[in-house]
Amino acid sequence: MPDTSLYPIPHEPDPLNQAAPNVWQRAWAPVRNALMHSFLGRWAGRRAPNWFERLLPASLLARFLLVMTLGVLASQLIGNLIWASYLKGKSEQEVSQASSHVASGAASAIQYFQTLPPNFRHLVIEQMREMGGTRFFISTNDSEIHLHSIAPKPLSNLVIEQIRHQLSAQLPQLLDLKVDFSWPEELTVANDGTRIAELPDHWIKDTLLIQPRPAPVLVIQAQIEQGQWLYLATLMPDPFFLDNSNPLPLERWVLQFATLLTVLLLSWVVARWITGPLAALSNAAEAFGKGESPILPETGSVEFVRTAQAFAAMRERIVRYLEDREKLFTAISHDLRTPITRLKLRTEMLDDDAARAEFHEDLDELDMMVKGALQSVKDSDIHENHTSISLDAMLGRMVRDARLAGHEVAFTRCGLRVHGKPLALKRAIGNLLDNALYYGHSAEISVFEGVGKRVIVIRDHGPGVPDDALETLFDPYVRLEHGRHSNSHGHGLGLGIARNIIQAHGGELVLNNHHEGGLQAVIMLPAD
Repeated sequence: MPDTSLYPIPHEPDPLNQAAPNVWQRAWAPVRNALMHSFLGRWAGRRAPNWFERLLPASLLARFLLVMTLGVLASQLIGNLIWASYLKGKSEQEVSQASSHVASGAASAIQYFQTLPPNFRHLVIEQMREMGGTRFFISTNDSEIHLHSIAPKPLSNLVIEQIRHQLSAQLPQLLDLKVDFSWPEELTVANDGTRIAELPDHWIKDTLLIQPRPAPVLVIQAQIEQGQWLYLATLMPDPFFLDNSNPLPLERWVLQFATLLTVLLLSWVVARWITGPLAALSNAAEAFGKGESPILPETGSVEFVRTAQAFAAMRERIVRYLEDREKLFTAISHDLRTPITRLKLRTEMLDDDAARAEFHEDLDELDMMVKGALQSVKDSDIHENHTSISLDAMLGRMVRDARLAGHEVAFTRCGLRVHGKPLALKRAIGNLLDNALYYGHSAEISVFEGVGKRVIVIRDHGPGVPDDALETLFDPYVRLEHGRHSNSHGHGLGLGIARNIIQAHGGELVLNNHHEGGLQAVIMLPAD
């Protein structure tokens, strides 16, 4: 099977553009101006770097949604960072003030109990429990009680550090100091393992919050003398201050996600409004390039209406130009045949046989050039409807005809189809097959499926073509020395006609030398 992966696909200029660039430029100018004066046209005029273009998706709708998604995500990220920074600063300030207030109260309580005789401390504690109304739950122990600490969090660590620092500064005579947070269900208040939940309700109902929603309890244990620890348990002024440790709770993320979906939905609707007319214009231009006569509806935005009107005017001018071109070539061919015939008759009256033969040869060549020019115009403008074409059927008939004529052609069925004009494609492929048989004596036709395309490779077993001459083979009346010897009746127009037909079908034709010898023509057509 021929190896086509090594051969690049050149983008040749359209021969019709070469023949009449001013006509095409004048026809396209209104459409171009209408687009460039619209919003999208102004953005389309700004070219991005190549690396950036490769990162972007292909469609305008996908690009618009991508930009909107990134924009919304960036704005949400910046907004969340600002909001989180503000809440963090505010929470730390509030917690710092509350910690200072709690530390002052704890310092006063510790100083008070330090002034009491040891025997009176239990009496005062019992009176406080019975009377209630105190900030702290207070007890005394002969050693430190080991607590089940809560999971460390920035705000709880800030409270612990600040209270420990303030108490150490106000009460330097303390032998030891422990500050920590614990959950009520795990909080132990005595050396014998008594838990806070086992105490009478009136001891703690005004001090600690256990039900219905437990709050972390701040425990301060101060060693006021040897074998004597003062135990203070209380709540922060805001018992649920730890909720502020997470400035971006789940509810806020859900809101952000809902906002993103809403913006994307609205962006999708707007993008469809914008890209819908552009897609219609693209389809109409593609259909017109294939010989159809599409009509764009003049509805929608002002920019699209102007573009549709400009496209319709361009289509009419191009159609008139093509009709005038065909009429012109037909008239020229008709008008030239009469003087050529008269010259041939006059040549017969010459007495010099050598001169008469030379005149006949020149006139025959001129007649062939006129006929070839007319054929080139007609073959490139075959009026047919597009239909689904079986490559096996079309190529099979061409191969059978070639074999009946005594030629050697190899072909393997592929089961693939293309969409196009049957007669036009048959003429294009037939020109390439004729060249392969004329100049290579035998041919191989291979068909395989590419990514979104059908690839037809026609290879001959001739001498090939010099690399520097490959680009000139599509030019009119260009024939290499080997071609003139193998086929003296050719005009040098077949390859140009084949390429024009294939390009009109949205495909490409590439000629290159096969690495094992011979020339191969690679036809790439859009998939059906």
